[in-house]
Amino acid sequence: MKRSQFMINTLKETPKEAAVISHVLMMRTCMIKQLTAGIYSYMPLALRSIRKIENIVRQELNAAGCQELLMPMVQPATLWEESGRWKDYGKELLRFNDRKDNAYCLGPTHEEVITDIARSEVRSYKDLPMNLYQIQTKFRDEIRPRFGLMRGREFIMKDAYSFDADAEGMDKSFDDMYEAYKKIFQRCDLKFRPVEADAGAIGGDFSREFHVLAGSGEDQIFSCTSCDYAANSERCEVTQPEALKLEATPADPQEVETPGRKTIEALSQFLKVEPQSCIKTLLYITEEGQLVGAVIPGHRELNEVALKNAIDCIALELATDARSYEAHGFCPGYLGPIGWPKDVPLFVDPEVMAMTSCVTGANKTDVHFTGVVPAHHFKNARVVTLRLAETGGKCPRCADGVFESYRGIEVGHIFKLGSKYSESMKATFLDTDGKEQVMLMGCYGLGIGRTMAAAIEQNHDDHGIIWPARIAPFHVMLLNLDIKDEQTSKVADGIYKELWSRGVETLLDDSPLRPGPKFKDADLIGLPLQVTVGARSLKNGVIELKVRRTGEKRTVPLEDGVSEIIEALKTMGWGEAPSGMV
Repeated sequence: MKRSQFMINTLKETPKEAAVISHVLMMRTCMIKQLTAGIYSYMPLALRSIRKIENIVRQELNAAGCQELLMPMVQPATLWEESGRWKDYGKELLRFNDRKDNAYCLGPTHEEVITDIARSEVRSYKDLPMNLYQIQTKFRDEIRPRFGLMRGREFIMKDAYSFDADAEGMDKSFDDMYEAYKKIFQRCDLKFRPVEADAGAIGGDFSREFHVLAGSGEDQIFSCTSCDYAANSERCEVTQPEALKLEATPADPQEVETPGRKTIEALSQFLKVEPQSCIKTLLYITEEGQLVGAVIPGHRELNEVALKNAIDCIALELATDARSYEAHGFCPGYLGPIGWPKDVPLFVDPEVMAMTSCVTGANKTDVHFTGVVPAHHFKNARVVTLRLAETGGKCPRCADGVFESYRGIEVGHIFKLGSKYSESMKATFLDTDGKEQVMLMGCYGLGIGRTMAAAIEQNHDDHGIIWPARIAPFHVMLLNLDIKDEQTSKVADGIYKELWSRGVETLLDDSPLRPGPKFKDADLIGLPLQVTVGARSLKNGVIELKVRRTGEKRTVPLEDGVSEIIEALKTMGWGEAPSGMV
């Protein structure tokens, strides 16, 4: 493709609406255009990369025995009512009625639709196992769409669904997809890590996320230094303290004046105690208006996902309405579990229950309790692990390891669903004895556009993108520095045509820009290899090659140019046979 014929208009300045580097660089290279909040058009440069990621996904899933299909984006409410998710999914589900007043939604995911297909097509155990996938547009009405393709409302996703006759088969399907995902991200040349994760609104008993490692990642993940345990911070287990054994009845807590000390830091400094001797009590409200208390040590952070799971709710947020506090006699900034009302559930972390003498709010303005022993003084408390894991914390799975922390971008999530959907939607089959059994399911999501964005987050420098060769929009940026010189243009066109004939996708910059801006644009767009043809170098019978990732430059004889280009690309993984083509 020649730049003069290709829709690409680079920007010098950083767009104001772009906050993360992938969003900045995709806007500056004309890869995406925002239509409205969280909804983008994929321009030709982006679409070339997306199609390559899709091809890798298809090859690996086909090799794993999956079959591709395509399901509707518009889904009837009746299916979602069968599964029970029409009410539970929340406001991310975009609902609407057609002209006949029938309720529908735009699909954020397709568990209901695929289960409906399976229950109509599968008759007996002979039809199983079965794994179906699609690559399709999804829509989730994010409350705060941001970061370009990282957190959009409309996005391209690969979703697959497995159906098995028993738990052993479901586990095998899950393991096969786990291996397929590893191959996909390896072929995309991405540094990634699979971790245990919370299943969220999709459901199921076990799930793993795949994270592309990047300093800008939204998610914090932990891995053990000694064993292979790794998990998202929301799912990561923590070591539990030994239960406190009370040998005598503790003394009553003492009230102390703590004027204006509403934070753990201010309180600990005022009382001259360590933050870990203080207790942090937080008041939350669910989407149905239920108030809930959460109690953790003062030096810890709350795991909101763990709290949601304990409550069994879809969404919650910190209570900020003064009326929520006043109705139960709570005092903002001085909350504490002593005297907590029975009609407000109170969840307390085990580490709190192991504390011996600590400080907590007294539910009075400017007053705290000291000498508190939670195991004795906290009544009606439900003990649930609520604290987040921390860097350097001991691994609960082995005796020796501690946690290292990474930032990651979630690009894939796979689940063991079990019978969550098949049971409620009556997706059954006849077993070897002719008895009706419920199919066991797995589901497997992978963000296509998000993978492209994550690749940019992981592969860039101050000058622009640095594309991995296998998912780059083109392999080579061919720069004609003297388009008005007939010989230079003839040589550049000749190299361009020969590279394409050899399967090397080449973008020829035949624009009238001066050499400086051409070099800047080449670095910004970030194709793996840059090849420069200019009148001055041709007088010496050479052209220049530059590896975008390292900046390494070298001149090669013109007659060896194409073969040298191909050899350079091979070192980057270009031309390797796919691992799972069928």
